[in-house]
Amino acid sequence: MSLLWILILPIAGALVPVFAARHGRRACVAVTLIAPLLALALALLHGPTVIGGDIVSQSLAWMPLLGLDLALRIDGLTLLFALLILGIGSLILFYTGYYLHTDEDDGRFLAYMMLFMGAMLGIVMADNLLLLWLFWELTGISSFLLIGFWGHRSDARRGARMALAVTGAGGLALLAGILLIGQEVGSFAMAEVLAAGETLRASSHYPAILVLVLLGAFTKSAQLPFHFWLPHAMAAPTPVSAFLHSATMVKAGVFLLARLNPALGDTALWALILSLVGLATLLYAAWFALLERDLKGILAFSTISHLGLITLLLGLGSPLAIVAAVFHILNHATFKAALFMSVGMIDHETGTRDIDRLGALWSMMPLTGTLTILAGAAMAGLPPFNGFLSKEMLFAQSLGNNLLGALSALIPLLVVIGAVLSVAYSLRLIYSLFFAAPRLTREQKAQPPLEAHDPAKGMLAPGLFLAAMSLLLGLFPMTLAAPLIKAASLAVQGDTTPLFQLVLWHGLDLPLAMSVVAVVGGILVLHQHRHLAGIAALFPGRDAGLAFEAAVQRVIKAALWLTLRLENGSLQRYQALLILCALAMAGIGLSRLDALTGEKGMQPLDGMLVLGAALMVFGAIGSALSHRWRLVSLLMLSVVGLTVSMTFVRFSAPDLALTQLSVEVVSMILLILALFFLPQRPPLLVSSRRILRDLLLAASLGLVVAMLNYAFLTRESLSIAGFFLRESVPGGGGTNVVNVILVDFRGFDTLGEITVLTLAGLATFKLLNRLKLFMPAGNLEGIRWSQHRYPLILAVVAQILLPLALLVSAYIFLRGHNQPGGGFIAGLITAVALILQYIARGHDWTRERLPISYPVVAVSGLAIATATGMASWLFGYPFLTSAFGHFDVPLIGEIELASAMLFDAGVYLAVVGATLMILINLGRVTTIHRPRLEER
Repeated sequence: MSLLWILILPIAGALVPVFAARHGRRACVAVTLIAPLLALALALLHGPTVIGGDIVSQSLAWMPLLGLDLALRIDGLTLLFALLILGIGSLILFYTGYYLHTDEDDGRFLAYMMLFMGAMLGIVMADNLLLLWLFWELTGISSFLLIGFWGHRSDARRGARMALAVTGAGGLALLAGILLIGQEVGSFAMAEVLAAGETLRASSHYPAILVLVLLGAFTKSAQLPFHFWLPHAMAAPTPVSAFLHSATMVKAGVFLLARLNPALGDTALWALILSLVGLATLLYAAWFALLERDLKGILAFSTISHLGLITLLLGLGSPLAIVAAVFHILNHATFKAALFMSVGMIDHETGTRDIDRLGALWSMMPLTGTLTILAGAAMAGLPPFNGFLSKEMLFAQSLGNNLLGALSALIPLLVVIGAVLSVAYSLRLIYSLFFAAPRLTREQKAQPPLEAHDPAKGMLAPGLFLAAMSLLLGLFPMTLAAPLIKAASLAVQGDTTPLFQLVLWHGLDLPLAMSVVAVVGGILVLHQHRHLAGIAALFPGRDAGLAFEAAVQRVIKAALWLTLRLENGSLQRYQALLILCALAMAGIGLSRLDALTGEKGMQPLDGMLVLGAALMVFGAIGSALSHRWRLVSLLMLSVVGLTVSMTFVRFSAPDLALTQLSVEVVSMILLILALFFLPQRPPLLVSSRRILRDLLLAASLGLVVAMLNYAFLTRESLSIAGFFLRESVPGGGGTNVVNVILVDFRGFDTLGEITVLTLAGLATFKLLNRLKLFMPAGNLEGIRWSQHRYPLILAVVAQILLPLALLVSAYIFLRGHNQPGGGFIAGLITAVALILQYIARGHDWTRERLPISYPVVAVSGLAIATATGMASWLFGYPFLTSAFGHFDVPLIGEIELASAMLFDAGVYLAVVGATLMILINLGRVTTIHRPRLEER
């Protein structure tokens, strides 16, 4: 269970700061840190096992029919990321306690951070692809909340929307790729997927799978051309940026590439796409990092560049290239988190992130400067820092590739150019901030000079620790990093993991020469930075955020145009479009039939069937023709419903007949009540062209439906009716198969239906609760309505019928498990009996004598049905498993009792409550008093 606790602690810990925020920021941070530190300790307990080459796994059945299990694993790759997520995450949480302003909502921010941490931890620990995707989407949601934390700023709102849109679209592509993988492998279990590499690579769907998975990874890790969202995510508070860039979110994409390397890697297509995209991203982002003025923007583009470097290494695919990729994931996390913390301190103390306004800060902020120099040197790849080691490995692996054939020599050349730019923007960050004079405009020179000092030691400590780690990992890589890197590489490439040495000095070789060129070239580029910036200014690019917003607006306008063309407020048009779509789909199916008539004979006609069909046709046509006389039209419609009920009786479906009859009564009452909301004078008849169109559509649909019925009835079809007939008594304890299906075999469906019914009733109750519509005294012809709103005969009859109807309802309910009936039908009968009282006596009179809260009745019914289903868990059975037994009762004899009766009681109450909430509220919206303006 320890694996589950590693995941549960950060997610559950999201609730801690919500309640602890009232005790002060430092106390809130201290309490919040408990959960990730405990999770980190649990992860470290598995360290010796995992570093030894073993995999620790745990699985709990969740949705086995979907292939989704709560399956977790810790191998070397997971351990590496878990240490980064929990370790760096804890340091950033500690840093947050000093960063946020006093008026910030600390509890909400820390809760979002913990949710972000738990989501990323779920990705790296998932041992099931579907589970991985669920956490993948949770990182998108939590990052949206964090990037948009300062919701009062438009740049934060835009950045959050952009991140969610881009990564969300990639997530959908990833889901499609995962489903294709599951179809090919036959499982979503990670172990089976990783072992099925040969099967996937040989599949005809491999290119589609690869492209879909890479779309998910590239959007998450901001690879070209999906990079533009990441710089705009810098509108988030700096702790978010530090966490997002070092150990979460953007690292999810490269983690996915590393995780699925055994399944999808080792092909020419994989190598070509990853290498070219990674190389292009490395160069493009490094160039813009060199030109950027915003400090967080520089770090954002540098992150994109370094992610391109990791992608390039994974694309090169050699054993040592994968080792270098895994090693650089660790290195980048340490120095990038430290640099973001440093930038946050500078912004916190000076109030600006504009690098041209800043300068000569060394004398004011020496400790911050030390931190920045250490981490910046690691980012530049200078010895003896850890970035130098992984950069040397990149140079060595770029030399030995044969990816582009005769043009393969371009790869090391371009890699060196990328390294030159990396050195240049890293040195620019250090030099411009702490040693160069600020480049102020005339307006800025008129402002007071910036005054700053080192922040509190608690704010400095996390960044200094990570900067020191960047140095120590460079000095002692075999002691501090090699065992973990070996275990992680083993998880990525298996037995092909080579023996490797992580050392600063490899002798005088070509990679060392490339490093020298990179450093010297970076210094020269930095020296010419002003000229390069001037040249770049001659080719101004379009802001990606503005381009994205413009694209979104174009999509919205196109959607609005299409909506206005389709939804013009005409119900006839909507029905016509719906019927046309139905005709098209049914026509496609009919066109595939070789012969309309099957091998099965039709039932013979008799007089009753012909009469019933004629009545239904008469009622339907009469309802359409008398639509201007609405009450007559409703009566004609009721003829159709009654005939349908009789048809069910004719074909031995008494349960359906009872249900249809009850629903018909309730529907007629509902429609009669709804007549009040319609104009008293119906609109004039439409044009003859529209009548002709409607006739053609109706006739065509009727003909197609008749053809489909004929084709179906003349063919043998497989039916599950036999299973239910056999299992109704031994499995559900009832001879009424329909009721047993509703409350036992398909009880979950019924629970969903009464949930929807209850919600619909509550929504209607809420919408109509305070609505008051003036009721005119007469019709348009001037004829006054009758003063006797509640006829005496109706009141007497209703009072007599109420106890009889309730008795019938109880009888129908109790016999439902073995005879036609049940909770749904009984609920409708009760609802009709009660609504009859309201019609006969009025709302106020009935309310005084029946002080029942129907929302409470409906919700109580839903709660009883849900509790009945959950009770089966107490006995170790699945949700909604029913039980029954036979019992001897004195003076009565043997009776059968089933737990499904409790479920049916919940259905009964839900139907009664929801139906009456709708009907009663529709019936009492009128008033003889004209409402005043303030009452509307």
